[in-house]
Amino acid sequence: FLYRHIHSQHHRLVVPYAIGALYNHPLEGLLLDTLGGALSFLVSGMTARTAVIFFCFAVIKTVDDHSGLWLPGNIFNLFFQNNTAYHDVHHQLQGLKYNYSQPFFSIWDRLLGTHMPYHLVKLPGGGFEARLKKY
Repeated sequence: FLYRHIHSQHHRLVVPYAIGALYNHPLEGLLLDTLGGALSFLVSGMTARTAVIFFCFAVIKTVDDHSGLWLPGNIFNLFFQNNTAYHDVHHQLQGLKYNYSQPFFSIWDRLLGTHMPYHLVKLPGGGFEARLKKY
C-alpha cells in the first residue's frame, strides 16, 4: 500500500539522476525527511552545528547515490557499501524491491531480506553498469 500510493512517485523517474533523489510524494517528504530528521536530531542530542553538518552530508550522499555516476576516487563509493551502484539496482525494474538502504546503513537490507547482490560491468563505450547477480 505504502509503495503503491506513496513511494512509487519517486520511481516515476525511471532512470535515477541527481536532483531526482529528492523527488517524492509530499507525505513521504514530510514524514521521512522532515519529521524523521527532526526526531533523529532531538533523540541524538546533536548540537545545531553538528546537525547542519550531518544533514548536509546526508543530502549530498543522497544526491550522489542517485547521480548514476561511478566516478573514480568518489569517497562515497569507497567508504560506503550502499553507493551509487547499490542504489541504482533499486531503481532497475528487476531490483525495485531490493537495496532500499539509503543513505547510510545497508545492514537493514541484509536483515530484512531485501539485499540484492550486483556486479559492475565496464561498458564498451565507457562507463559502468550495475547488473544484478540474481537475474
